[in-house]
Amino acid sequence: MSKKFKRPPLPTKGPNAVWVLLFFLGLGVAYLFWYNSINRDVEHVSYSKLLDQVAQDQIKSIAVQDYTAQGKYRDGRVFNANVAPTERFWSALFDHKVDVEVFPPEKQSWGSMFFLALLPLIFLMLFFYFRQNQGGGGGGGAGKIFSVGKSKAKLFAANQISITFKDVAGVQDAKEDLKEIVDFLKNPAKFERLGAKIPRGVLLSGAPGNGKTLLAKAVAGEASCPFFSISGSDFVEVFVGVGASRVRDLFAQARRQAPCIVFIDEIDAVGRHRGAGLGGGNDEREQTLNQLLTEMDGFSTEHGNVIVLAATNRPDVLDKALLRPGRFDRIIEVPYPDVASRKEILHVHARSVKLAESVDLGKIARGTPGFSGADLANLINEAALLASKLDCEAIEIMHFESARDKILVGGEHKTLMFTKEEKAMTAYHEAGHSLLNLLLPATDPFHKVTIMPRGQTLGVSWSLPEGDKTSQTKTQFTSHIVVALGGLLAEKLVFNEQTAGVSSDLQKASAIARKMVRNFGMSSLGPINYGATYDSFSGKTSERIDAEVEKIISDCYDQGNKLLVENRDKLNLLAQTLIEKETLHAAEVYELLGIPPRETHSLQ
Repeated sequence: MSKKFKRPPLPTKGPNAVWVLLFFLGLGVAYLFWYNSINRDVEHVSYSKLLDQVAQDQIKSIAVQDYTAQGKYRDGRVFNANVAPTERFWSALFDHKVDVEVFPPEKQSWGSMFFLALLPLIFLMLFFYFRQNQGGGGGGGAGKIFSVGKSKAKLFAANQISITFKDVAGVQDAKEDLKEIVDFLKNPAKFERLGAKIPRGVLLSGAPGNGKTLLAKAVAGEASCPFFSISGSDFVEVFVGVGASRVRDLFAQARRQAPCIVFIDEIDAVGRHRGAGLGGGNDEREQTLNQLLTEMDGFSTEHGNVIVLAATNRPDVLDKALLRPGRFDRIIEVPYPDVASRKEILHVHARSVKLAESVDLGKIARGTPGFSGADLANLINEAALLASKLDCEAIEIMHFESARDKILVGGEHKTLMFTKEEKAMTAYHEAGHSLLNLLLPATDPFHKVTIMPRGQTLGVSWSLPEGDKTSQTKTQFTSHIVVALGGLLAEKLVFNEQTAGVSSDLQKASAIARKMVRNFGMSSLGPINYGATYDSFSGKTSERIDAEVEKIISDCYDQGNKLLVENRDKLNLLAQTLIEKETLHAAEVYELLGIPPRETHSLQ
């Protein structure tokens, strides 16, 4: 049975910073007018004229304070002057019987002191006013000086969210887990009759771009309930206590709207392990986290139901108290989409573009392993941009191929010019990678090779996996190392030289070998995991690890060198053809070298 919700109450308005600012500015202006009116009819005379008037007995009285004087003529007019209180000056006054009054050096008048004291307050008010305005209009009433401790969460009413699970392609397992939350919000009696308790908090964990935020909105849309959305960084503030105050205000608002959903995006900004801050337990972030822990542990006992959804791509840095049952009871993994999910996501994003009839989204899905949902959306957009740039009537397969290459490697640098020697060196370097990739059966299928500069590279040889991988073998790891060393091996074999372009290749090969030894137990050291940091083992063990890494790299180097020597004719043919054509696809290379083709992911 669906529930009807009352419209959220409007936030109570407090003193507006603009009006408070105008009030104090008005006081200052009034003081200036008052001060000016007092001194408006005062005549200013020079020091020499003043002495002449004293000598002519025109001065009745004078008051001297420091180097200024204010006096009265015998006809009642008032004057002021800047004076030099010398012996001559005082003698002239006394000789002509002028009534003299002397004051100590001036201290600022109370009016001036009051106005100057207001200036820091005025600037502080301006600071808060503009800071709140930049923060946007959240539920805490942005733009108000006294709302700095209010929550910045945006409240979406039940009828404002149109997104449902139908709009979220893929992630079927995550949607199944979240359907329980929706069922509870729609029909809590179904669970309560058997004593079941719905999770108080659900943490969505996964890499960026896989749809965690979209899933949270879909839950609110399916449940037709109010939805509070806030980022973890919105709690963090330089003023101690403000973050905790915002947490209290957020959950106070949520209780008034229950049943509802509170969504905290990037919760790792406020939920990191305690004890790591410079301020220890008094650190502002830790106070905010403590308040969040308190609210999540206690709000479910209040009348109504508030469920917290949070998203992070760093669950490893979250405080353990935050992840215990009773707070975030359930952690739902939002993984990279598989082939079927990628096809669904492509269909969703393709609704808004014009595709040619020949475009097979299933083939594109198979050719984009490792792409996130955001990557796939970007792929379609880049293909649409390229098709528009070329004035095409619809988006063709070739546009997707170019867009994928741009995303994977980077855009082409068409104006960069090679010398003849540099072009030959680059061609043999990439040919070495490509040929070893073709000769080793445990590698990913070869995709394309080019010596057109792209991104940060002068040339690229790359392969794509045959499908979504869940694990890799030792043979696959060593094959990746051999292929990574292919460019260096080809340079030394043909030119007896080595370029700086092998830097990233060596880095990749060394990283794989070190993981094999330290993490996967794939060496003579045995099936032992030595941890991620060097402080988890002794110096002697570190030397043994380095020796094993060196041995793996050396064995792979010898294996790759042997293959290139045995297939030197193929290396020369591939490199020379690459110099002529600059770009070769997998099918062309298989035919050129007479090697039986493997499954490829060419979109054309």
